[in-house]
Amino acid sequence: MSSADEFFESTAPLADRMRPKTLAGFVGQRHLLAPGKPLARAADAGRLHSMILWGPPGTGKTTLARLLASASDAHWISLSAVLSGVKDVRAAVTEAEAVQGLGEHTVLFVDEVHRFNKAQQDAFLPHVEKGTVTFIGATTENPSFEVNAALLSRARVYVLRSLTAEDLAVLVDRACEEELGIGIEPEARSLVCDLADGDARRCLNLLEVAAQLAHGTAITEHAVSEAAGSRYRRFDKGGDAFYDQISALHKAVRGSAPDPALYWLCRMLDGGCDPLYIARRVVRMASEDIGNADPRGLQLAMAAWDAYERLGSPEGELALAQAVLYLASVPKSNAVYKAFNTAMAHVKGSGSHPVPMHLRNAPTRLMKELGHGEGYRYAHDEAESYAAGERYWPDEMEAVSFYEPAAQGLEVKIRDRLARLRQLDQAAGSGSRGRSGA
Repeated sequence: MSSADEFFESTAPLADRMRPKTLAGFVGQRHLLAPGKPLARAADAGRLHSMILWGPPGTGKTTLARLLASASDAHWISLSAVLSGVKDVRAAVTEAEAVQGLGEHTVLFVDEVHRFNKAQQDAFLPHVEKGTVTFIGATTENPSFEVNAALLSRARVYVLRSLTAEDLAVLVDRACEEELGIGIEPEARSLVCDLADGDARRCLNLLEVAAQLAHGTAITEHAVSEAAGSRYRRFDKGGDAFYDQISALHKAVRGSAPDPALYWLCRMLDGGCDPLYIARRVVRMASEDIGNADPRGLQLAMAAWDAYERLGSPEGELALAQAVLYLASVPKSNAVYKAFNTAMAHVKGSGSHPVPMHLRNAPTRLMKELGHGEGYRYAHDEAESYAAGERYWPDEMEAVSFYEPAAQGLEVKIRDRLARLRQLDQAAGSGSRGRSGA
């Protein structure tokens, strides 16, 4: 029976059959496993420490943990946070204590540890402290947010990276030679590696289907395309990839880089992000990073949001792209953002000063008799429609400068006008007018 025939009769997935048996056969993560690197030194010494392996799917977290345990001749216990609870943790500890009595050490591996709640994570602590187990957790989520501080302080965090195209090519060639027993055309290999998007499991699953479509002959680019179906990009709604990508989009807009901004917008849409979430963030960008340098940015952002709600996908997505490209292209100013934050901090840190009498509303006769609105100067009745020297602050409060327009776009004109008004205040003999007190 040929190697290809044996493969097609096997029930184990190719990704499972391709798991390496030794660290020497592990592909990728050279920043951790190359000679002299942290996990290579730990494996060579045969002494493991508690750790958390953090990385995207398909980077070899589970396989690496098992190989490290094997290299240190440790007893292996594996739990899945999706299926296990505190009862399972206690049973695992009991097993570890039993083998410890026989002189054997235990590695307790917890897959998707971020899915355990605080109480479940706390159940590991005394046993890690006593050395009953060496704890290895695997997670796709940021441990800073998903693993409690007590457990995090007892484990080192190692970041696993998406596999490179070169890493994936090694896996593809090894699988074709050792398991599939068939060849693969260079263009097909490149396409498999590209479609895998850094995920070894996805790479091997795709290769397995393509091999079945090839019917024992060399795998072609056409077979890979058929096996792939619709292309998929890595996107974790609500996870680190989600927030990293919206951060990249926002920073590209802020940095006046329309092409990268459009790229990140398309990445998020392609990955399944809710376009209305993007629309809300685009409105935020318009106020935070463009502000009064070009107030049309906020108008266009709101119009894009409205257009998407009216049209839906995919027609409405073009309006979002239009808004993103406009915001990334126009002058920038964070003066409104800074002024708002400074003013809000000032308000939170000061008392509830009453409104001065001359600024109070006076809709009734009684309120007028009490002095509400008395002495107020109606700006439109004065020269340049400006009441020079008028005071708008609470009586108990000194004037504060919050808003300083930037030297960009429309804010240049706003800045010049406010400077002119300060001059009028000074000429009127008052430095306490409402804008800056200058």
